[in-house]
Amino acid sequence: MENPRTTPPIDDLIVWVLSVDRRVLLMESIENQKVIKASDVAQKTNRSTQNISRALKEFNIKGITRCLTPEKTTWKRYMLTDTGKEVQQRLKHYC
Repeated sequence: MENPRTTPPIDDLIVWVLSVDRRVLLMESIENQKVIKASDVAQKTNRSTQNISRALKEFNIKGITRCLTPEKTTWKRYMLTDTGKEVQQRLKHYC
């Protein structure tokens, strides 16, 4: 469960996602996926794994995703949080 005091407002998160194309690509490519891996998204979007990994780390900091394997240094798995799902739903109106 997310801490509402540390998660930015949804409207702020939407603006933040829309401000960088790799974030928009990430949100579009993870629709309907339960578990997210940077390598899968990178292959799907023709971006580098490093580029997508960076976006996933940013999403994790903002509370959009949660890392399921934080103990690992590579091949981390993420999932959308409830906030992330809401951002994703609302982004459909913008993209």
